[in-house]
This record gives sequence, C-alpha cells and structure tokens, in this order.
Amino acid sequence: MPASEYLALAMLIAFIGMVFTGIPVAWILAGLAILFTAIAIIFNVDFQIPVSVDWAYTSITIERVYSVMESWVLVALPMFIFMGFLLDKSGIANQLMTSLARMFGRINGGLAISIAIIGVLLAATTGIIGASVVLLALLGLPIMLKQGYAQSLSTGVVCAVGTLGILIPPSIMLVLMADRMTLPVGDLFLGAVFPGLLLGGMYMAYIAIKGVLDPESAPKVEEQDKIGLREIYELATAIVPPALLIFAVLGSIFFGVATPTEAAGVGAAGALLLTFLKGNLTRDVMREVIRETTKTTGFIFAILIGATAYSLVLRGLGGDELIERTLLGLPFGPMGIIAMILLTTFIMGFFLDWIELTLIILPLVAPVVISLGFDPIWFTVLFGVCLQTSFLTPPVGFAIFYLKGVAPTDIKATTIYKGVVPFIALQLIGLLLIFFFDGIVTWLPQQVYGSL
Repeated sequence: MPASEYLALAMLIAFIGMVFTGIPVAWILAGLAILFTAIAIIFNVDFQIPVSVDWAYTSITIERVYSVMESWVLVALPMFIFMGFLLDKSGIANQLMTSLARMFGRINGGLAISIAIIGVLLAATTGIIGASVVLLALLGLPIMLKQGYAQSLSTGVVCAVGTLGILIPPSIMLVLMADRMTLPVGDLFLGAVFPGLLLGGMYMAYIAIKGVLDPESAPKVEEQDKIGLREIYELATAIVPPALLIFAVLGSIFFGVATPTEAAGVGAAGALLLTFLKGNLTRDVMREVIRETTKTTGFIFAILIGATAYSLVLRGLGGDELIERTLLGLPFGPMGIIAMILLTTFIMGFFLDWIELTLIILPLVAPVVISLGFDPIWFTVLFGVCLQTSFLTPPVGFAIFYLKGVAPTDIKATTIYKGVVPFIALQLIGLLLIFFFDGIVTWLPQQVYGSL
C-alpha cells in the first residue's frame, strides 16, 4: 500500500478519535485537512516519499467551497429550517394533541398512537429532530405518564417518532444528500415518502400490539366523552392546515411547479401565515426563530466547509481509492458489499452525527455502489434510513439527550435507553425491507417522473 494511503487511513482514524474530544466537528475537519497537508509536505521534502498533496493542491478548497456555496439546492436549507422552527412555535401540534387524544384515547395505546400521528405530521413540516423530540416530550409525555403509561414505552415513542423528521420530506438531510450525490432533490423526496410512512406505520402497529398484549403499560383513557360532530370538526381543523402546507411544499416539487428552493420559500411563507392565523406570530417568537435558524444553518455550513477541505485532502491521499479497493475486495457479492457499508454506517452512527456521515462517508462509498449497478436513489434513501438509527443508539443518541433535557427528573437515562430498544429493532426491520424490496423507494419516483 502506498505511503499516501497510510496517511489517508491515519486521517480517517484521527477524525473518529478526535470526535470524542468535544472540539467542534467543523474545526476538527478543517484542522485535519491542514495537518495532513503539512505531513504530506514533510513526506515529500524531508523523507523524499512522493505524496500528491501540497499547499497548492489544498488551496483548491477555496474553489470547492465556492461551488458549494453557489449551489441553489442548498439555498433551500435555511428556509426549510426556518419553516420547521416557526411551526414548532405555531401551536398547531398542541391542537393536534388535544384532538387526537380525544379520538384515540379510548383504546389501549391510543395516546401513544396519537403521539405517533403527530410525529409523522411534524416530520413532514418541521424536519428538525431536536424541535420535534422536545415538542412531543412537552406535549405528550406528561399526558401519557399521567394516564399510567410505562415510562419506557412513553419515552421510546417520543424519541423514535421524533426522529422521523430526518427522513420524511422535506428533510434537510435529503437536501444535503442530493447536493453531495448530485441527485435531483425531488427524486430523493419521492423515494423517501414510503420508507418514512413505513416506519411510522410500524411504530403505530407496535404500539397497538403492545396495548393489547400488555394493557397495563398502555392503558386506555378513562371517562372519555362521546365523539360527535364537534370533535370531528376540531380534528379536521387541526389536521387540514399542516396537511395543506405539506401538499403546497411537496406537491409543488413533485408536480414540477416549483424547484426545491422555491418550494422552501413557499413553506416558509406558509409557516408564517399559519403562525399568524394561530395568533402566535409575535416579535419574541420571530426573534427566537430567526436566531435558532441562523445558528442551525451556520452549524451545518461550517461543517460543510470543513468537510469539503477534509474530503479534498483525503481524496488527494488516495482515500477514495483505498475505500473502493477495500470494498470491492470483500469476499461477498454486490448485495454483501452494500450490507457491509450499511453495517459500518450503523456502527459509526453510535459515535458520529448524521451530518459527518452524510458529508464524508456517503460521497466516498457512492462511486462503489454506482459501479456495482445499484440505483443511487435507492441506496441514498437506504443510507438515510440507516442514519436515522444514529439518533437512538448510545452513547451519542441525540434524540435521547434531547428528551432527557426536558423529561421529568424521575425518568432515568437507562429507562429511555430501554424504551428505544424496540424502536431500534423496528428501524432495522424497516431497513431490511427496503434493502430487499427496492420498489419501496423506486416505485413512486418512477410513477411521477418516469425516471430511475
């Protein structure tokens, strides 16, 4: 193996190791790019070992960053983030919780199913994992615990359903993936619709079965009023506004009326209108939403710039060739190679965030996947479903941390870990279904665009 590939391997190991230091990931990525450029120069000058990386090569980062920043796809990111944070403050979820709890509370597990339905709707409107988990925890967790739900089931439902926003479009993860893979955002959005709904449906089915087999952990709400026209009207008025917003954003993309960037603007404007109609569009709310949008966008783009520099140096050292040779050299068939990529991604998700895996690992393994003849839309969505588990798996399960921060003090972290285990299993079952039945991803884009 050439000396440069040893440096590439050391660069990968250094990144994984430094993640645990607590240093911001953007600084780690950019710093390693500079450090290993310096090491490559030392190899060239002092040890006379030829390595095709020097300061002139690394300076290409400026051009790469410029091409990233001028991408119209990424312009959609801050607007989708703004839409998510604003809808979090709109009061829509609170109204949905009240109406759905009244409708489903009379059956075992009904409250948890209501939380799951709200989570699916939030996923299709907010797409911000932290906001979804916290909002679901504040709205649903106290009600479930008050009605006698088991702490593990209650916390597991909130964590798992809250993570759907990373997959169900419009997802900021899919926007980033589309940019990294040079794929149409609309195709990725369409491809992720059924996998997202599949996972949501599996969660609800598990809750329903749990309610039947273990009614003490998911009891029905006592003293429920009869459902009349008024209750049905209130439920309709709670569901219709977010449903219309979802249709306006995704429908405009799917039917070719608007680009993803334009649709993001439609979503932001629609979120403003809904928040105004709910009477929650105040100066304080706007100040907080704009601040959080700026922070989140800055965080993502800082990592994006660092990852651009890191990936450039890693490729210059032959990292992509090393990974391709390693994967193709595995004693498995093409499906076995995909399985190994997903297994590695799943394990790395225990320690790394989805952003790092999307920006660094996905572009490195994608050429191998495409060379093996697999559909890039299918693989990218499959990769995204695998990344969703990283929010639930310890020790760096961000959904668990978000919930622990707002949960009652008597709920221990071990209880939350116990609660998410069944949902991790469900996610892996969903991953296997998508792995073996690619039509779950590819059928809808084929019907709409006739592509793939």
